[in-house]
Amino acid sequence: MTDLERKIYRIIYNMSRFRKNPSIEDLKRKTGKDEAAIRKAVNNLVTCEHLTWDMEKKEWKFK
Repeated sequence: MTDLERKIYRIIYNMSRFRKNPSIEDLKRKTGKDEAAIRKAVNNLVTCEHLTWDMEKKEWKFK
């Protein structure tokens, strides 16, 4: 896991604890990266199965 992936994972984890899913704008503001880099990092987290999206509950699941 890269530093950006780890940072995004922690942001999503911490925000989801309070029942709020971070938007792309939230992640851009908190990481200082552009949308393409954030999307690539989130995609890598999902591909490596660190994160999964629950369609019914509309929330992230963590491994």
